[in-house]
Amino acid sequence: MKIGTIGTGIIVENLLNALQEAQNVVCTAVCSRKEETARKFADKFQIKQIYTDYERMLADDNVDFIYVASPNSLHYDYALRALQKGKNVICEKPFTSTVEETVTLIELAKQKNLFLFEAITTIHFPNYKKIKELLPSIGDLKIVQCNYSQYSSRYDKLMAGEVTNVFDPAFSGGSLMDINIYNLHFVIGLFGEPGQVIYTANKADNGIDTSGIVLLKYDGFVCECVGAKDSYSPSSAVIQGTKGYIKIQSPPHECRSFEVGIGDTVETHNEQQISNRMAYEVIAFEYLYRLGDYQKCYELLDHSLRVIKAAVLARQDAGIVFPADHP
Repeated sequence: MKIGTIGTGIIVENLLNALQEAQNVVCTAVCSRKEETARKFADKFQIKQIYTDYERMLADDNVDFIYVASPNSLHYDYALRALQKGKNVICEKPFTSTVEETVTLIELAKQKNLFLFEAITTIHFPNYKKIKELLPSIGDLKIVQCNYSQYSSRYDKLMAGEVTNVFDPAFSGGSLMDINIYNLHFVIGLFGEPGQVIYTANKADNGIDTSGIVLLKYDGFVCECVGAKDSYSPSSAVIQGTKGYIKIQSPPHECRSFEVGIGDTVETHNEQQISNRMAYEVIAFEYLYRLGDYQKCYELLDHSLRVIKAAVLARQDAGIVFPADHP
């Protein structure tokens, strides 16, 4: 499995470090607009080939997968072009800006018999799978609370009048798409598509959300998803049932050790042995690619589509508009 990357940011560095935990996965090329940036990055990770022209990388026979880690608004275009050229794709979260974009990518991947994955850590964690297994033990679900809040230095810039990508509607930014999306993946991966989505957000003058609360309503219980880039608190997730609770003392995209409390008994669980949080998704993708398991790939894409549907409904409820909404 030979990967060519789009982008040279910290998330790409994390992925390349995660490759060390997976077998049969290497990065063979990196693409950046600036040759100097690409060269520096390639030297750091011993990548042989650099490109400043995306089309040239797409023509490279030594690249099986394109890893898309561009600004959110560009995910769709880069992924689409890769699929059109017969390349498999791993696309960073959020998968796309709109439901229509996600559907188009999925249909094209199926048509061309290519793999298409969303690079979302949460659903591939052993701890996450264990939580799903233990859910029946806490009885009928009533309340789910997820909080991922991380103060961003770019919020200071926003308040000073400088709009960076993460707080720019033109780049499909905002707290929901950047940070609360992890909470949506956590909840929807466990409970499926919600019956109703409500989003109340704090918004900047340019209309972008800097923090907010998404309510997901299910039959018999409700989920609260808090995401903030303008304030800070410890991040966690709690699932409450009639017989007990499950509590994670970490952000959902890390899903570190968790406890299960039933009556007077509290047990701590940790199924994870690898510290790099991106390693588990890389291992999963390589396994499915090696087996040619398209059906499992399509199941993961169904999950990604459900998340994007919820994110778009949330944006619409809060009146947050991206250029991609009106192409």
